[in-house]
Amino acid sequence: MLQIGFSSEAIQHRIKRGRLHPVYRGVYAIGRPQMSRFGQWMVAVLSCGDCAVLSHATAAALWELRPLYRGKIDVSVSRAINQSHPGLRVHRRTLSEPDATLHHAIPVTTPVCTLIDIAPLLSSDRLEAAVNEADKRDLVDPEGLRIALDEVTRRPGVGVLRRLLDHRTFTLTDSGLERQFIPLALGAGLGMPLTGQWVNGFKVDFYWPDLRLVVETDGLRYHRTAAQQARDRIRDQAHLAAGITPLRFTRAQIRFEPKGVQATLKAVVARLRDAARLA
Repeated sequence: MLQIGFSSEAIQHRIKRGRLHPVYRGVYAIGRPQMSRFGQWMVAVLSCGDCAVLSHATAAALWELRPLYRGKIDVSVSRAINQSHPGLRVHRRTLSEPDATLHHAIPVTTPVCTLIDIAPLLSSDRLEAAVNEADKRDLVDPEGLRIALDEVTRRPGVGVLRRLLDHRTFTLTDSGLERQFIPLALGAGLGMPLTGQWVNGFKVDFYWPDLRLVVETDGLRYHRTAAQQARDRIRDQAHLAAGITPLRFTRAQIRFEPKGVQATLKAVVARLRDAARLA
């Protein structure tokens, strides 16, 4: 405000009149003291200086990789700051230009940098869910993330993410998939399925011959190639032509969204049984 011509007296006058509301030193809310979550995050960054960015858990919330974080606001700065910042967790470190960007006009660490920062803080399941969210939101896919990690050194989260991507690769093993999916199917009113059966010339994951229902699963949640998608359509069309209902879930859905999977199964099973009674 001083740089664009306001005097100190003019600023104090606006504070007294309730047009400006001090939040931190040199940072004000305009018009009213209440702020949205985005406003609180912007204030946190502004209070820490020109090179500050949201980071860690708060950046993950801004990118919607993790649930809304209600603890201290994480801000990373590249130089020491002298004043205290209640409600903030300030991280002193060096960030290169590719590590920061703007999202909703707020300076923040990039999705890749954010995932590296939160990797040591999360369990493997929660970290995997965060990476799946980044893929879902077209922020970075697993292949791109793995390539980006090769260009980053000496940061604690890099090794954690590499192990996750290299060893788990965002798919469940067949046995792990069965352990997680079959209870959902049973809870939806289905009996035990046949697994690994050949139906209409294709090996399927789960099959209920009495309902003529096939459930197929995909590995990576998003970014399946065009060729893979074309093969999936051919499989589904072959089943439909033979009077079999194909139902497709991602393995990430089975792992991270079991209630939604079970609700879909219940609805499909009810429809199939109603159709069978009318036949």
